[in-house]
Parts: sequence; C-alpha cells; structure tokens
Amino acid sequence: MNFTHDTYLSPYTWRYGSDAMRHIWSEIYRRKLWRRIWVALAQAQQQVGLTTPEQVADLRAHQEQIDLERAHIIEQEIQHDLMAEVHTYAEQCPIGGGILHLGMTSMDVEDNAEALRLREALGLHLERLGQVLHRLAEQIERHAETVCMGYTHLQPAEPTTVGYRLAFYAQDLLADWHELTRLRGMIRGKGVKGAVGTAASYEQLLQGTSLTAAALEAHLMASLELEPFAVSHQTYTRRQDWLIVNALAGMGITLYKFAFDLRLLQSPMFGEWREPFGKKQIGSSAMPFKRNPIHAENMDSLARLLATLPRVMWDNAAHSLLERTLDDSGNRRSVLPEACLIADELLIRMARLVDRLTVDEVAASRQVRVYGVFSATERVLMEATRRGANRQHVHEVIRTHSLTAWEALQTGQPNPLSTLLMEDATLNQVLSAEEVGALLDASAYVGIAPQRSRELATQIKAQVQ
Repeated sequence: MNFTHDTYLSPYTWRYGSDAMRHIWSEIYRRKLWRRIWVALAQAQQQVGLTTPEQVADLRAHQEQIDLERAHIIEQEIQHDLMAEVHTYAEQCPIGGGILHLGMTSMDVEDNAEALRLREALGLHLERLGQVLHRLAEQIERHAETVCMGYTHLQPAEPTTVGYRLAFYAQDLLADWHELTRLRGMIRGKGVKGAVGTAASYEQLLQGTSLTAAALEAHLMASLELEPFAVSHQTYTRRQDWLIVNALAGMGITLYKFAFDLRLLQSPMFGEWREPFGKKQIGSSAMPFKRNPIHAENMDSLARLLATLPRVMWDNAAHSLLERTLDDSGNRRSVLPEACLIADELLIRMARLVDRLTVDEVAASRQVRVYGVFSATERVLMEATRRGANRQHVHEVIRTHSLTAWEALQTGQPNPLSTLLMEDATLNQVLSAEEVGALLDASAYVGIAPQRSRELATQIKAQVQ
C-alpha cells in the first residue's frame, strides 16, 4: 500500500512533529516491537523445553524483515492485523514459525508494545522540554532586570521584568518536566496474562515444568526492560493512557499561554515581543506589510486540539466494560500518536520561539514611562502618609489627577500625571516636587522580580540535565 499526496494524509504524516516521533509511531516500528516480544517469549519458553534454540534463532534471524504488503494481503482475508503479522512472520521462519504466539492473546503483544512506544515517546518529549527549559533559563538571566509593564485584566498594572514574566512559564514547564519524568518511570506493560488477565493459558502450558506463569512473565518483561502491571484484564488499565495524554495536555497549557501572550505582546498596541521572521517570509497573501505571529498561532491551534484528547482516553478507561471491550482500539490508533506528535511539534516551535525571541526594550521602557507612573502613585501615597498627611485626602488627590491623566491619554496627549502631582498643593505640604517626581519613577519598582528570576534559572540548570 503506497500513500502519496494524491490521497488524504494526516498533517502529522509530514507537516507536524519530527521524523523521530513519526518513527516511534510508525507501523513498521510497531511490528518490529511485536516481533521483539514474540522472540522474548520464545526465549523464555526455551528454558523449559517448550521451544528449541534452533526455533528461537530462526525467529531472531527474521525479526527485522517486516513485509507489510504480505501482511495486508493476509489481513484482508482474516480481518485481524496482529494474526496477519503472525502468519507473515511464520511464513518467513520455517523452523520457528510454528511456535509463534504460544499461549498468548493479542493484547499480551500489543499492550506491551504500546507501553514501550509511550515510554520512548515521553523520552523524546523530555529531551525537547529540557532544551526548552535551558533556553528559557538563558533568556530569564538575560532579561532578569529588563523592566516592562505588568498587565492585569489586560490593563496596565505595575512594572515587572521580562525575565520574571518568562520565569512564570518556566516554573510551570519545570513542573511538567518533573511530572513527565515521574510518569515515564511508572509506565507498565500488561505482561503476559492471557485472555482475561488470569494467565490460565500459561499455567496450562507450563504444567509439569519448573517454570511458573509469574516466572515466565518476569523473564520476558526483564528482557524488554519493562515492568508489568501486577493485575490486568485483557488489556493493561486504560487509565495509564489517560494519565499520559492528560500530562501532555497539561504541558500544553503553558505552551499555549506563552504563545498567546507572545501574540498579544507582538501586536502594535504593545510592540514588546516579536517571534522570528525570515527575510523572505510572507506574512499575508493580500497584505504584503503583515508580520503575523504564525508560529505562536500554530501552537495555540494545536494545543487547543491536544486539550480535547484526554477526554477520549477517559472514556476508554471508564467504558472498558468488565474484562475488556474493543471500543478503545480504533481511537487509540489515532489519539496516542497524535497526542505525542502534537506535543512534539509544540516543543519544537517553543524552542525556536524562545531561542530567537526578540524583546524590544525601547518599546517596553516606553510603556513603563507612559503607564508606570500610575502604579508608582502607590509610593507617593505611602510616603506622604508616613510623613503625616491624611491618607484618605492623599488618595483622593491621586484619584482625581489620575482620571484627568487617563482622559489625556485617551485623546493622544502625553501623560500629565507626574506634573499634576508634583505641582499639587496638598502633596507639597509634606513632599517637595522633586521628591514626588523621584517617587513616580517606576523604572526600579520591580521588587523581588530580578532575584527570583535568577533563582529559578539556577534551579532549572541544576535539575534538568
């Protein structure tokens, strides 16, 4: 079966995600894992004479020879993809083919293979997330003292620093890194427990031998370097899928927020951040002047889809009736690889945006000059009260002049608030005009932001290797 651009292809086949992640979720690699499991089982069974060294050697010799064309022909007839692979593999192995899949049910193979793929995929995610965190740490240190306006309710609030704003994203992504690390270490396979998880077929098969079903499972899983669940039904608990996809969606929260914030800050009303833009890049087919934040917009689009996928995994786990139903099978073929490929693409783009983020310090300082004076009035209020002024009277003075200043800004005039307060008679009873002017300089009104930013950057470098 040859697929080209003459037919429908998933965007994850070629547009989003990396070749490395696509390889993990490829059909060829899936079947290679199946064969690895069959060889491991035959090798474990060899201990008690159920298989011979020659049979195991024959299986191992043909382990990598995937023939999808032949397998698909067989599948069209028997309507079972895993058994089609068993028949294809057996045809290639005249000595060992007859003992393939001995004692197994399909999910003894498929669920262990999926666990291996999920673990490998999370390993790639962690590698990329680690790169993102280190690049964020560098930008945090670079901009720990780059003052900018902070915004609450999308309104100017008080000054902060670019480094502190970046540290907010980094703090959450560091938590995601720890969570994904924890989950990767907890991934379990089904083991080999048969049709309903009781291992009855293996107990029957091993009667009269020195090997128990539990020992057989331990031997096989050790060769795969994968721990099994102690209890399973026909499948491993589908809650594991939900945990993993939910964790990827959780990471998507912060990646989405960063991209959304970048889009806001790139707009001309702010003009403080810009994503990279190539020399020959076209922003719009209709408007040649456009410089759209396409990477950030793409991240938000994909993260929005990723956020919906945990619900499908929730349903799979909750609706796996009694010892197993098959209504999870079709969607898992799509949801698991797509969740991993979306997360992969998000991290690739995030690394590029963080690494090449442009911070316009002139625009940032301009915003502080225009709006920072409003937040700095808090300093005037505190100092005037400390010197004996009536707090409520000073508050009213500042409120009245602030409203006048806002009206001036709305009509395009310069912000007159500093002048109004420096010349106010009530304030001049306790503060000179020069003192009021100094207190209204908000450029250093950032509290612990630089210190905490650097501390987090140091923490990232120490924890993420």
